[in-house]
Amino acid sequence: MQQRTLGRTGRDVSVIGLGTWQFGGDWGPVSQDDAFAVMDASVEAGVTLFDTADVYGDGTSERLIGQWRASHPDVPLTVATKMGRRMEQVASNYVAENFRTWVDRSRTNLQQDTLDLVQLHCPPTAVFEDDAVYDALDALVADGSIAAYGVSVETADQALTAIARPNVASVQIILNAFRLKPLDRVLPAAKEAGVGILARVPLASGLLSGKYTTETEFPAQDHRNYNRNGEAFDQGETFSGVDFRDGVQAAQEFAAALPDGVSVPQAAIAWVVAQDGVTAAIPGARNAQQARSNADAGSLELPDGLDATVRDLYDRWFRSVVHERW
Repeated sequence: MQQRTLGRTGRDVSVIGLGTWQFGGDWGPVSQDDAFAVMDASVEAGVTLFDTADVYGDGTSERLIGQWRASHPDVPLTVATKMGRRMEQVASNYVAENFRTWVDRSRTNLQQDTLDLVQLHCPPTAVFEDDAVYDALDALVADGSIAAYGVSVETADQALTAIARPNVASVQIILNAFRLKPLDRVLPAAKEAGVGILARVPLASGLLSGKYTTETEFPAQDHRNYNRNGEAFDQGETFSGVDFRDGVQAAQEFAAALPDGVSVPQAAIAWVVAQDGVTAAIPGARNAQQARSNADAGSLELPDGLDATVRDLYDRWFRSVVHERW
């Protein structure tokens, strides 16, 4: 598995990481045994980066990773977590006292004295502009509670604001074949500044898995059901903000453009990590087979013409809907 330096953390991580939102249950139930099997398979395939958050299953995801890591102490691994959504998302809650509480809870969950990377979890725009926020994060680095910090963002403008800060190590942003705006300015700016880019939702919440039809339904507790139109959190997190039916049809066109023997999800992930400035993609997996398949995308040679296909699909199906929103 190819390794790239994760921005200002100085750590080398695999170009395919493991997203673990699904361990918290927002994609349907995942058992502890299945979660451990996913982590086993990912690491066996060369994955060295796990991404989680303190709110995934109210800490379930972090605790599972902490348990797994405690039983595999010699495995080289970077765990990136996120904080900031345990309270109402208003700028006044993003203060040093709360940061300390959230970080200490994650340290307990993950069984780590020093967290590898903590990311602000898609806070309000004003938070990215507040000097006191970065002072508080710098203090956590100084006292050894965290090794580095970054941000997870909803919009390209938020990413650009964070990249300009001298101690922001990484930016996590939605980037996939149905969400191309980060290519315009965010990736070039991050590369120039030495900031890592973690591409989340690389399969557009499964649209680019190649499995869905317009008749596909999701469980009640799955965000692809209850947040289809942004009812619970930012709509852009679910199917990248695109209409489900349009996404299915565009994904079918994407699949039709691939040569025989190349799977849709592997091609979609490979396209993401081929973009200049991306450090790693962090797809989720609900079972060991998915984890191995995702990891294999890290060594897939990008099919000829795929980049042109992606840009054509985006221009025809999605640019007018999502490009100016996020």
